Amino acid sequence: MSLDVVRTLDLDHWDPQPGEAPEGELERTLESGKVLFFPYLRFNFDAEDSHFLSEQWSDGRAKNISFRGPESPLQGAKGSADDIAELKNLIARFSGHAESLVRSLFPHYQGHLHRGFTSYRTASVEGRETSWRKDDTRLHIDAFPSNPTGGLRLLRVFSNVNPNGVPRVWRVGEPFADHAARFFPRASRPLPGSAWLLERLGITKSRRTAYDHYMGQLHDLGKADFAYQQSSPQLTFEFPAGSSWAVFSDQVLHAVMAGQYMLEQTFYLEPEGLVNPSAGPLKILERLAGRSLKT
Repeated sequence: MSLDVVRTLDLDHWDPQPGEAPEGELERTLESGKVLFFPYLRFNFDAEDSHFLSEQWSDGRAKNISFRGPESPLQGAKGSADDIAELKNLIARFSGHAESLVRSLFPHYQGHLHRGFTSYRTASVEGRETSWRKDDTRLHIDAFPSNPTGGLRLLRVFSNVNPNGVPRVWRVGEPFADHAARFFPRASRPLPGSAWLLERLGITKSRRTAYDHYMGQLHDLGKADFAYQQSSPQLTFEFPAGSSWAVFSDQVLHAVMAGQYMLEQTFYLEPEGLVNPSAGPLKILERLAGRSLKT
């Protein structure tokens, strides 16, 4: 099976003006499960920031340095107070660029799009030891057990900032509808009262819906199936240093195989803002379940 999932857009700046991109088409492109690839869209480190292209700024406990807003401390970083403040400003600058990009390219999402966390990943993908469930070199959709979305879409903007020309290498898998049809019959049903209990115990940050449960099941079942990882429809794509890309990571199966130094911005999109809700994970899973999964 040949996969056709990458769409290229020749932008080289973060604030595109009307007419620079196909108006009204890009939302549908993303929602159909494509990756929007910007080969010339570079996030530049200023000369005084170049020393932050080093693993020394990670505290070693988390895989990401995380920016959660100007009023919150930088998570996962170490260094002097002045260094942390400068690094925070650097990541905040990327966050602003990413928001400018998505608000310009996806006008239909206005009023429904909310900025989430920003991550700076300094570590090399290769050689990182982790459990199979947390192993991002296995094909997966993004679904987080402790942070239910209730149907909010996960739109992510990535930028490869590697200073040595090293690409970020992804495997991209089959369409979400095919993936769901393959694994949904194997998924267990949520236990009665489990969502209430998980929230009550503080295991989840909010109430887990049936949709969240099944998304977590798809995440785990796909990662645990070694034969699927090896032989399912997939392609390998290299995102060069100095390039950026955008994707609904809760819909596009992906695995990160190689690379180092990347910035990533998460946005949450209310399902009411979608151009074509029927193509999204919620509606696809509801068709398979034959019922609403919103509670």
